[in-house]
Amino acid sequence: MAGSEREIAFIKGDGVGPEIVDNSKRIVDAAVEKIGAGRIKWIEALAGSEAEKKFGNRLPDESIEIIKRCGVAIKGPIETPVGKGFTSINVRLRLMFDLYANIRPVKWFPGIASPITNPEKIDLVVFRENTDDLYRGIEWKYDSAEAGTVRDFLNANLGTDIENDSGIGIKVMSKAKTERVTRMALNYAIKHKRRSITVMHKGNIMKYTEGAFREWAYNIAKTEFRSSIITEEEVAAGGSNKGKILFNDRIADNMFQQIITRPGEYDMILAPNLNGDYVSDAAGALIGNIGVLGGANIGDTYAIFEAVHGTVPKYAGQNIANPMGILSACCLMLEHIGMEKAALMIKDAVSATLKDRIATKDIARFMGSVPVGTDEFSDAVIDRLSKV
Repeated sequence: MAGSEREIAFIKGDGVGPEIVDNSKRIVDAAVEKIGAGRIKWIEALAGSEAEKKFGNRLPDESIEIIKRCGVAIKGPIETPVGKGFTSINVRLRLMFDLYANIRPVKWFPGIASPITNPEKIDLVVFRENTDDLYRGIEWKYDSAEAGTVRDFLNANLGTDIENDSGIGIKVMSKAKTERVTRMALNYAIKHKRRSITVMHKGNIMKYTEGAFREWAYNIAKTEFRSSIITEEEVAAGGSNKGKILFNDRIADNMFQQIITRPGEYDMILAPNLNGDYVSDAAGALIGNIGVLGGANIGDTYAIFEAVHGTVPKYAGQNIANPMGILSACCLMLEHIGMEKAALMIKDAVSATLKDRIATKDIARFMGSVPVGTDEFSDAVIDRLSKV
């Protein structure tokens, strides 16, 4: 890609979003320049509160067209106002661009205080189905006419006994959507030489949604990836998992305790949308700071990368926010567009910066070091790009 230019859309978002996005962009630019991989042309797409002020729309058509043109975007955190009728822009983007896989690597950074004794064992990737399940938003308020219609129909025709003061939400689990995210997870595991994939589900209770997710995932693994996988049952029967990906499953509540008590045993987790949301945040907590994590939302055509933390409005504009989350997302983006060297360089530079006890307030307080600002931390990372 030497001498070429790649357009990438960026959304600054709300709260601390603008400052962490701007700092991450300049770190990415410095790394890309250093490896001689051409340059990135950043194209801004407004979304969130700034878009609402300018266009009267929190996700204007102009921004949608920019993302479509670029195909790839970095997104800062965007507020979803509570109780004001706004739907989540994050969910809308995932559904609009069919970003059916949310990928979140979780790995401990030395120097960050963790609530467990051996955080160095955590090297986990969560694959979350991103467009199905309760996040489809098919629900009705308890006292709405629609909820009444659904309750009456179910009670009269399907033998249910739903109380009249019940809100209604529909959990949708598609066979085709489960199969495609399973394929992506297995291909990712093969490419990245991962050890195992664990399907996380509550199929013992929700047999025809989460139980079906488990069944469909196993079917894809056994029929389309037979030469690459071995199941836990097959290993127990004497089969060898040498050179193969161990494919197994865990009930959701057991999965939570397993990643806490036996973190080194789990390598990749494949989960439906809601479970994936829960477990990816729980895994982030195990490394001591969810704010350092980034995530990828990927489909067959488009990809949007984001920090996993929220807008943190109380810290906005104060130069104290940690940019590591959006920077981790930028590394995933660089890997996605074929700039793996730049991504690795940034990761090494961040590790070197933390090793030198240079960190923003959220991490420095556990290191016993003097905190630096968002800009100063970013300067330190850029300085170490030339030394790694």
